[in-house]
Amino acid sequence: MAHLLTPEKSIVLVIDPQEKLLPGVFEPERVTKNCILLIKLAHIIGLPLIVTTQYERGLGSIVEEIRTEISEIHPVDKVEFGCFNNATFVKCLNELGPSRNTLVLSGIEGHICVAQTALGALERGYHVHVASDATSSRTEWNWKIGLDRMRTAGAVISSTEMIIYEVLKRSDSPEFKEMLPFLRSSSS
Repeated sequence: MAHLLTPEKSIVLVIDPQEKLLPGVFEPERVTKNCILLIKLAHIIGLPLIVTTQYERGLGSIVEEIRTEISEIHPVDKVEFGCFNNATFVKCLNELGPSRNTLVLSGIEGHICVAQTALGALERGYHVHVASDATSSRTEWNWKIGLDRMRTAGAVISSTEMIIYEVLKRSDSPEFKEMLPFLRSSSS
């Protein structure tokens, strides 16, 4: 069953884009660029944005390129792989209310934390859209297997641009016009 993304129901989640993790994944520049686009979308249209870290004390903080985009956000630090196993994360989601029932997932690693979060979300009745080009793993194989596993479980596997255009819906809105320069610069 298809689930169209709407701003009123969506939450952007960026999982663990950290100093000791992100540089070691397959195509880290692609992941960084697309996570930043999703963050910009969240800021422009007012989507809730949750960012996580995996054991920040050991794996470092958010990479600088992304950290500058989320300066007002305090990441949820976790030791659990799946975000739904972390009480602080679940509390953040619950505070957003039941009408926010769609998660837009990005981050790393695709076959571990992103996949377990997607599975946990689906188990709890959330709709899940995965920005496939804003996720990765240390190996291309694990990244692709993670995407396959999430798709099989019921997540919509999408791309950053598909998500952005689906949420914005039209080209004559002020939000689209504000987002357009970032879309143009990301394709160069």
